[in-house]
Amino acid sequence: MPVRNGATGRNLNMNPSPLPPLVVMGVSGCGKSTIGSLLGERLGIPFQDGDDLHPAANKAKMGAGIPLDDSDRQPWLEEIGRTLRASAEQGTPAIIACSALKRSYRDLLRSHVPDIVFVHLNGDRGTLLERMNARDHEFMPSSLLDTQLSTLEPLGQDEKHILADITLTPTSLVESLCDQLAVRTLAVGPAFNNGR
Repeated sequence: MPVRNGATGRNLNMNPSPLPPLVVMGVSGCGKSTIGSLLGERLGIPFQDGDDLHPAANKAKMGAGIPLDDSDRQPWLEEIGRTLRASAEQGTPAIIACSALKRSYRDLLRSHVPDIVFVHLNGDRGTLLERMNARDHEFMPSSLLDTQLSTLEPLGQDEKHILADITLTPTSLVESLCDQLAVRTLAVGPAFNNGR
């Protein structure tokens, strides 16, 4: 059944320009899985939680409260990149939740799918900590939040992205993203940038 943009009535999955590969990114507690899943349902395209693609050794390390280093993340990011590329090659847009905190991580993903767009779920430390403390995550204790915040490198002007405010309700946030994606997939010219 066609999926329509609530504000414009556009059929989002029938755009002349297909949706690009999407990575819902941000530190733990920002709602990547929730928003990614809702966005996938709204757009009628597959969503996958990038945490499911971590090697077992990474999950064990994070579960013990030990931050991953870049050598730990390399195979994980490569697997996410391959997954996005395989989906794109089949002509099916995909959404994956992935922290993508460093520019180098995002560059690696871009090497697999150059037209990737990052949806950065942005929020302050207090909001994030409150959310993390209210949930029971398999391998991401709240003690790792400060490590993630210090690792996060803001998206550059040359990186295709949308900034999303996590203080919005999930429904409102997803509607806002759909509106922006509809405009930008139909547009010719400017890249995604700061949600404008």
